Amino acid sequence: MQEETRTLDLALVMPIYNEEECIVDVVNSWLDVLNALEVDYRAILLNDGSTDETAKAVDTFAGNNRVEIVHKPNSGHGPTILMGYRRAVQIASWVFQTDSDGEMKAEYFPNLWRVREDYDALFGTREGRDQGLARKVISAVSRLTVRVLFGTGVKDVNTAYRLIRAGVLERIIKQIPDDTVAPNVIISGAMAKAGLRFFHYPIPFEFRKTGTVSIIRWKLCKLAIRAFFQTLSCRPSM
Repeated sequence: MQEETRTLDLALVMPIYNEEECIVDVVNSWLDVLNALEVDYRAILLNDGSTDETAKAVDTFAGNNRVEIVHKPNSGHGPTILMGYRRAVQIASWVFQTDSDGEMKAEYFPNLWRVREDYDALFGTREGRDQGLARKVISAVSRLTVRVLFGTGVKDVNTAYRLIRAGVLERIIKQIPDDTVAPNVIISGAMAKAGLRFFHYPIPFEFRKTGTVSIIRWKLCKLAIRAFFQTLSCRPSM
């Protein structure tokens, strides 16, 4: 799709799973920030088969014409992000992805948005994140994999706080299978390999105050192994 058919400035992609306690506040925080910036945007909320009352909470935004709600069967975080990206690149010139847990706040987004025209991708790098050993190892492997396969350029290869030109993102995600576990890692790698213009901004990381992490250690390691081999086999070119 040609960029001139994208009528919105921004599409926000937010995958959601079992966040009934915080999702209304998190979404409202993003709507407040984007409205204050006077951005022509749409927030795409993707409920990934939540088993709690998240669907009911998300539906409170059904009357807001700035919000597009997708209720879907559970397929996992990565495939849900890809579904959101495929929709977002059709409707907006810029795509922003963030998670629904409130760990990286909306208030820092203007620092990316105001300088976007000089860059192809802008990343909020997680600062002060207290990871467990398993996540530290997985993060280190992800960084090393991207560096070896694609080169340097992206500091936080899997950050869920990323603003990317839709034209750039569209060319990459066309080459990524729908079932990819960690598409953001592959996207970061493809952009690094292409030598695109990156901007990094440190975002204070605040551990979730509600809910629990949905992926326990053994499942996290299993997904990490799968993501590693997917990254080896999927090397999108620009």
